[in-house]
Amino acid sequence: MIYIKKDLIAQMIEHSKKEFPNEACGILAGKEGKVEKIYPMTNTDRSAQTFFMDPREQLKVMKEIRSLGLEMIGIYHSHPVSLAYPSTRDVELAYYSHVSYIIVSLKDKDNPKIRSFRIEEGKISEEEIKIV
Repeated sequence: MIYIKKDLIAQMIEHSKKEFPNEACGILAGKEGKVEKIYPMTNTDRSAQTFFMDPREQLKVMKEIRSLGLEMIGIYHSHPVSLAYPSTRDVELAYYSHVSYIIVSLKDKDNPKIRSFRIEEGKISEEEIKIV
């Protein structure tokens, strides 16, 4: 289970809509499954089907997360026109088995859907998002 404040969910949705029609992406930081801060990242792919975080930006964010005494507990990205479910490429690039992968679907832009998954060794399992 992952715990996220309502305002942080709103920030992820806003970032996803801002990047539309391309995928948005970002890092979730916190402790013990509780998201305390989100970091919207630059999608260097600039694509509607894929994302890749800028490595320099990612390194800077990881250093800040550590300096705050937090840890990366998740990665989020959007699916501009498809459902909130990991694509084959999402599964292939899920390098961190200990984090949550949150997907924001904008298939219905007026009613975005958010789902969270764990991806370990190619196996997808959905986890509950608890809004706090």
